[in-house]
Amino acid sequence: MKAMVLTRFGGPDSFELRDLPDPRPGSRQIRVAVHATSINPLDYQIRRGDYADQVELPAIIGHDVSGVVDQIGSEVTEFRVGDEVYYTARIFGGPGSYAEYHVADVDIVARKPVNISHAEAASVSLVGVTVWEGLVERARLQVTETVLIHGGAGGVGAIAIQVAKAIGARVLATARGSDAALVERLGASAVIDFEREDYVDAVNRLTDGRGVDVVLDTLGRDTLSRSPRILREDGRVVTLVDTATPQNLIDAWGRNATYHFVFSRQSSSKLDALTRLIERGLVVPQVGLEFPLDEVALAHARSEKGRIKGKIVLRVRS
Repeated sequence: MKAMVLTRFGGPDSFELRDLPDPRPGSRQIRVAVHATSINPLDYQIRRGDYADQVELPAIIGHDVSGVVDQIGSEVTEFRVGDEVYYTARIFGGPGSYAEYHVADVDIVARKPVNISHAEAASVSLVGVTVWEGLVERARLQVTETVLIHGGAGGVGAIAIQVAKAIGARVLATARGSDAALVERLGASAVIDFEREDYVDAVNRLTDGRGVDVVLDTLGRDTLSRSPRILREDGRVVTLVDTATPQNLIDAWGRNATYHFVFSRQSSSKLDALTRLIERGLVVPQVGLEFPLDEVALAHARSEKGRIKGKIVLRVRS
């Protein structure tokens, strides 16, 4: 098979196209002919060496997979050859998705939603599971509650808005003013232009000083320390960002706040729940740009540059 292999830690030019032996599935695994994968911040963090202790070079990285089952292990009954599936490869758990074939344990694989393409499915698997774990399983967002979602036009934020809206929550989101129309279409009842207004002031204005029940942090920086200023009593903060800089959380005591630090755990059950929302039209994947697999360097460079509406997808098969 052909694969884009990370040969060194560094810039986007650290990948090399190689011909490698086709992988074979174990007894409780399937082999998938990959049709599409996508770029996540975790991918370029791994590429530049942020997780050098967890990744042995040379390596195939990448996490999102959408494709067709090509082989099944001897004890697999859940899938058949020809099934369309999608999932997130185990993080730091073996070869990734920047290749023509990928082998996965059956417990992390789900059937692809029938109403979307492989490109759309690849754009939503990791972010969808992350959002589901953050908002549904950890924060336990409820009907009638209010949530602030940072980065509403980004890959995670766009899915988070739609999931929160499907739950029945009121959604506030931060975004650039130029992205406000998109974020409102996704389901936000109010969009805070962070380039023109401080979000703490804006949230207190929009909630008449009552604050929000949940904050979803996709940005890092000082979000953890500032979030208590906009939380209601017993509010929850969910962060998806590994922030290395120490922050003073003394204000969290005044709100009896709960913090959830989420590093996504893959499972087919989370994807099945997401699939039901997608097939009902309540969640629509947002693909921003597409590149062929052999242009992964360009895709990484564009992803790191930021300001993309939706996800960047890599086409592996047409």
